[in-house]
Parts: sequence; structure tokens; C-alpha cells
Amino acid sequence: MKLPTTIVTTALAIVVAALACSPEAVADDTASFATGGFASGLRTMDMMHKMDTNGDGMVSRDEWTAFQERTFAALDKDKRGYIDEKQFAALSTDNLAFATAAYARGLGTKEMFMKIDANGDGKISHDEFIKYMQMGFDMMDKSKKGMLGPTDWILHSTGQ
Repeated sequence: MKLPTTIVTTALAIVVAALACSPEAVADDTASFATGGFASGLRTMDMMHKMDTNGDGMVSRDEWTAFQERTFAALDKDKRGYIDEKQFAALSTDNLAFATAAYARGLGTKEMFMKIDANGDGKISHDEFIKYMQMGFDMMDKSKKGMLGPTDWILHSTGQ
């Protein structure tokens, strides 16, 4: 027995829509805004604890921003207010000893440099860096409460 084409097409559209909404099929926004290595290095409980300076089990926007300011300062060794490709490529886990090695390795790639360098001038300004990193916070803060807790990090680190 052959089903009418409209029934098959409708059923197929429903299945595709259901799959697109399933946790496994939904692309993690943070991974799409960054490289996989950076997203994986960022979205760990170790990184959450490093950013959680007051030890309350949450990372506020202020704590996040302070961590990113510290990261920029560590990269901008000559204090010019920007990071060029050479400085970025020279990034090592020693530069970011206050972060995890996975975070430092994930950040220090040419692909990440290109993503952060919004205007494509071959330099990452302080503003470009902070604005880019704030997008990561905003993407993880799905409930828009201005705080990231363990559930936000765990859900994003598993892609669910």
C-alpha cells in the first residue's frame, strides 16, 4: 500500500523537526562561536572553579570579565593595548598559568585569533577580546540571570 506523497512529506518534516530539537542534534552555541579545542578547554569544571574567585559555586559576569581581563593582560606582554598574531602564536601554558592548560592550548590557535580579530586587521584590541569573550558568557547564560552555575557548565560541556 502506497501512502500519499503529502502524508510522507509531512511525516518526514515532523521527524526532521523533532531531530533538530533534540539535545544531541542541537549544536552547542559556544562550540560554534569558538573552535572545538577552545570550547572544550573553556567548558570544564576546573575552569569554572578558576573563575569563581569568591568561591560561591557560581561565576558572575564580573568574575568572568575579570578573568578575561587577566587573560588579555597576560597576552599583551608589551602593554600596547593589542595582541598581534606573533604574540598570540607565542601563547603558552606558562603565560596563562592561572588557567587550565586545555584552555590555553585551545585559545592559542590561529583559528581562534581569526575569530577574535573581528575587524580582520591582524591585531586583537582589548575591546575586541573582551567583547568576544563576553559572547561566550552570554551563550552559556541561557537563563539570562547574569550568573553561571555548575549546571550551565556541565550542560555546555556535554553539549546537552
